[in-house]
Amino acid sequence: MPEQLELTAAELVVTTPQPDDAGADTLDRYDWQASMAAADGLQMYHDALGTGKTLQDDANRRILCEFHEDWVALKGDAAELVSAKHRDPSVDAYRTVNQLADAGGLAHLFLRWRALKEKPTCRLVTTGGIASGDPQDLVAVMKSMRDLRRSEQETTPEGDTVQLVEKLHSAIIAHGGKHLPKEWMGDSADKIPDETQRDQVVRFLSMLDIQHSLTRRADIGFAAPTKFAKPIIEHLGYDVPPEAVWNAVYGLFFTRMRAAGPRLDAIISPVLAFANGSQNPTAGERERALASRIVTMQDIDVAVMTAVANPAAYGSLDSPLRLSRSAVKMRKGACSENSIERSEQLRKDYLRYWRDRLTGDPTAMAERERLRRLLLRVSDKADTPLLRSRGAWGADFWNSIQDFLEEIPEDKIPPGMDADLMLGGIGDLANACQIWFSEWFDVGEEITRLREENRGSAA
Repeated sequence: MPEQLELTAAELVVTTPQPDDAGADTLDRYDWQASMAAADGLQMYHDALGTGKTLQDDANRRILCEFHEDWVALKGDAAELVSAKHRDPSVDAYRTVNQLADAGGLAHLFLRWRALKEKPTCRLVTTGGIASGDPQDLVAVMKSMRDLRRSEQETTPEGDTVQLVEKLHSAIIAHGGKHLPKEWMGDSADKIPDETQRDQVVRFLSMLDIQHSLTRRADIGFAAPTKFAKPIIEHLGYDVPPEAVWNAVYGLFFTRMRAAGPRLDAIISPVLAFANGSQNPTAGERERALASRIVTMQDIDVAVMTAVANPAAYGSLDSPLRLSRSAVKMRKGACSENSIERSEQLRKDYLRYWRDRLTGDPTAMAERERLRRLLLRVSDKADTPLLRSRGAWGADFWNSIQDFLEEIPEDKIPPGMDADLMLGGIGDLANACQIWFSEWFDVGEEITRLREENRGSAA
């Protein structure tokens, strides 16, 4: 035990067992955490780049994913525990110290920090805001305590600070569960902390940072390339899309953060692992055993350079080109992609309508034929010499058909049918080559040409 006290923060992180491993099992539902970890990784990578814009990581920076907390940022012997908490707009801001301890994870963060001999620093990253009142006051106390610690002054709470410390202490007891220290449990766990417990909470606040109001899950995919990857590209002087670099690095972190469980390494059984005279694993050996969860700066460097060398392989996929007959005909007639996509979706709805009607309804077949004749008549009315004189007339034709369909009385169409579904019927007739949006052309030949041009990336 005495020699363990000499371990550094980084060594304690990899040698101290964690009480649970729930994070790696649930991460597939929270890719926002992987994005935040990747943002940290890119910042550390930026810091590790030398003046020659090459990796000079003498400080041995790396990120350990899903161990003790959502991730741990390691730099030499130093460590920072990071808890990532996504808050949906419906709950948004943290309004009490109790919420910060529970939903914000400060109680769990405190217990892991204490189990690691109080050596790592800690950080909460969250989309939630910090409401006025106690939460904002606690953040102010945290900053004040941190400044005192860094200037090597005594961190002694006074006045209102004492009440905030007591509230956080009570919240830790309420949400610490079975992992509370023994002296914090049972009858001794009074709502008012004794001096030892108060000092622990104060020291924790001096080691804590909170990043709040961060980009939410729905927007992070759009914001991340510009916010996190673009500065790296500009620093390195490359002219590649930020999406390519971001996708490569994000994929690396997403994989590492799902790497729960033991490493197999093709070992059948642990031969002579516990023989007499064998030594306990060193901190370095334990860290190597966690390699599947660690992202090094060298890993990020390889991901970045690979994306730079082949950006197309890591670029965000464009929407697939629609290659149905109706889509190709509308595109030939200069209809917009939005109109084409709407036509495709309405055509599916139209087909689904008749599929349901034709099951057990003997009148449906006759009604469908009457509607087909009506839709052909509408397309014939909309297709005028004046319209065709305007050059590429497909878009005007599409709009004109919609106007005609809106004017059809309800008693002239099947029950449950509306103008949108009838527009899907127009798309279905176009797909059957009974309606055109341009002069006639060989649709099959055009589809073949487009497929080869897009190398199969079509829908």
